[in-house]
Amino acid sequence: MQIIGFTLAIIIGIALGLIGSGGSILTIPVLVYVSNIAPGIATTYSLFIVGISALTGSFKGAKDHLLDFRMALYFGLPSVVSIFIMRKFLLPLLPDNLGTIAGFILTKNMLIMLVFSILMIGASFSMIRKTHPAATMSVHVNPGAIISKGILIGLLTGFVGVGGGFLIIPALLFSAKLPMNKAIATSLLIIAANSLIGFAGSMDHIQIEWKFLSAFTLFAGMGIFAGLYLRKKISNEKLKPAFGWFVLVTGVYILLKELLIPSIAN
Repeated sequence: MQIIGFTLAIIIGIALGLIGSGGSILTIPVLVYVSNIAPGIATTYSLFIVGISALTGSFKGAKDHLLDFRMALYFGLPSVVSIFIMRKFLLPLLPDNLGTIAGFILTKNMLIMLVFSILMIGASFSMIRKTHPAATMSVHVNPGAIISKGILIGLLTGFVGVGGGFLIIPALLFSAKLPMNKAIATSLLIIAANSLIGFAGSMDHIQIEWKFLSAFTLFAGMGIFAGLYLRKKISNEKLKPAFGWFVLVTGVYILLKELLIPSIAN
């Protein structure tokens, strides 16, 4: 299972390098269902793995002059603050057992995975449907709207422990009006900041197995270089819908697993 997990870590990096998102979408299910790590811990591990991998990819974006630092600041700063508040202060306030509804026991771990699966399913539709975002220069950009989305996405991604690329990229495309290549590169920088700050806010609350975490991150980092190379060869118009269908199937699977087989998931 460890070999399978590390192989999937490479695939996680490839996905992140190819489309600038999807790292956490894949990382959390792999950590929970393959490596048998509790969801609460898996969300923290995911932040570190995806954060380091995205930071590696953002260096390539800077080298290619694809980073939009102004949009990264407008969007990234509020999301970093909100994700830190969520991980450091708000999430630890939730009790492990949230209550019982008609005999159904709802735990914090289950709630995290349920919210995560719903976000996955919602994000999959934005990947599957064909969109044609406008080029940036001729369209007015509202900084207030970008900041507001940064705060909201930071809170959501902080709760479920993801970098949020599958939410950040649509925001950069349609609110910040960035072209796809700049949206992907800029998202990697924002994901790196969000994830690593979120991880820092969670370190006090769990015991970290650094040997496993470092090895998993190393394999994911190898994958992101492969993904950045493949991005030059594969059309994003073909790749994104295919990945969207994969995200949809995975999200539905997690939703059904958590609702129908809670004893296995927890």
